[in-house]
Amino acid sequence: MEQKDVYYNKAEYIETASGNKVSRQSVLCGSQNIVLNGKTIIQSDCILRGDLANVRIGRQCVISKRSVIRPPFKKFSKGVAFFPLHIGDHVIIEEDCVINAAQVGSYVHIGKNCVIGRRSVLKDCCAIADNTVLPPETVVPPFTLYSGSPGVFSAELPECMQEIMTEKTKDYYQHFLPISEEK
Repeated sequence: MEQKDVYYNKAEYIETASGNKVSRQSVLCGSQNIVLNGKTIIQSDCILRGDLANVRIGRQCVISKRSVIRPPFKKFSKGVAFFPLHIGDHVIIEEDCVINAAQVGSYVHIGKNCVIGRRSVLKDCCAIADNTVLPPETVVPPFTLYSGSPGVFSAELPECMQEIMTEKTKDYYQHFLPISEEK
């Protein structure tokens, strides 16, 4: 399936030396604790909570509009502790998601309107269907599709998931284009 061009207003995005494109309409709290490894797109109205704990996002990731990325926490008798959140390479997080996972592996696709419960672990090469709610501390194995509320195993994914996600994220980045001035 051919990726359609997605146009953005160049004035509304900051482009870093490593090719990250971050919307000025997004909120990056504690930006000194947020690491983007290159060619990652963060679209408008996203919230990344680096003020709570470190957030690391791999290469060639797409975080779509209105998604919230916040590190997981654990309650103790003396209070609350936040833990770092690591997102691997070639990950697509669709619109309106809330990610509270401990780890999101590489080559993962998270559908629209998903809630990933706190301290969940999404292994490499897995997918979460649209409108899925994963309970806290869920572990999603490689090459599986989870769906529903609460999210449960619903299908196996092909072994070429790594190639599929690599291709998808690279295509998306190549087709994420600034609006030309002539228009």
